[in-house]
Amino acid sequence: GADPWGLRGHLGGASLTRGPTTRSDGEDELAAVIADAARTLPHALRSLELTDEITAELTVLVGFDQDLAAEATRTSNRIRGLLTQFHPSLERVLGPRLDHPAVTWLLERHGSPAALRKAGRRRLVGVILPKAPRMAARLIDDIFDALDEQTVVVPGTGTLDVVIPSLARSLAAVHEQRRALEAQIKALLEEHPLSKVLTSMPGVAVRTAAVLLVTVGDGTSFPTAAHLASYAGLAPATKSSGTSIHGEHAPRGGNRQLKRAMFLSAFAALHDPASRTYYDKCRARGKTHTQALLRLARHRISVLFAMLRDGTFYEPRNPEAAVA
Repeated sequence: GADPWGLRGHLGGASLTRGPTTRSDGEDELAAVIADAARTLPHALRSLELTDEITAELTVLVGFDQDLAAEATRTSNRIRGLLTQFHPSLERVLGPRLDHPAVTWLLERHGSPAALRKAGRRRLVGVILPKAPRMAARLIDDIFDALDEQTVVVPGTGTLDVVIPSLARSLAAVHEQRRALEAQIKALLEEHPLSKVLTSMPGVAVRTAAVLLVTVGDGTSFPTAAHLASYAGLAPATKSSGTSIHGEHAPRGGNRQLKRAMFLSAFAALHDPASRTYYDKCRARGKTHTQALLRLARHRISVLFAMLRDGTFYEPRNPEAAVA
């Protein structure tokens, strides 16, 4: 009657006893096996909890967000490729800023060098000022300086008036979708009991915390931090051949989603004194920027594992103690 193991949800509320029904013999046998297990092995079945539902919904939303991120990257690369082909100096100004709404808005309406010149410096500053109060004047100055650098008109430049605005609209729409999706992920994440634990760690924001919940959960599936690091593909491996040792390399395997999240969060955490000190020590030992970030990400895996195991918030430590 109480259905403590959530069997009705799995079996569609059907009766587990044989009788006049449209269910197949195979379905009846499966239902009977599950019912018998619920009766004789109650410890083998667990109830469906709220956290399970949150994790399932987060899995769908995170997957969709990553698809949108990939689409944004493809569209941005297409815009940058066209600008590089027809006006390289303009690409150097606008390319790195394509994530900003003011830049996509500008390209939607003035997609070619000729259109930007025709609009004029003063007018462009006025129209994008509400969208970018801090960078409006500087951005427009940089654009017109770039326009002045190139005096040769490449054949086919006129097509930019058709292609660039269309791509900019697509990119702006994807960015808007991602912003709306982030709000949904944040609202869902706040209902999870581990949300504040994860976000207390420097460099872990909404999207990263959602990825961690989806891929790691509460961490109980991993006996040690080393197991979690291996699963994330962050456990260093030494390549050797005979008597030659080629140094440490991050393994190619592991969960790419988790590895990317930990790598990006390590980069975002460089403002944290302990993380920065650890990174600088790695650089001082001759590690490249990427190698130092991977080592920092591996170190943060151990911290993350301890936080999940104990259910405690991140506690800043003395930078020297963290390195030790």
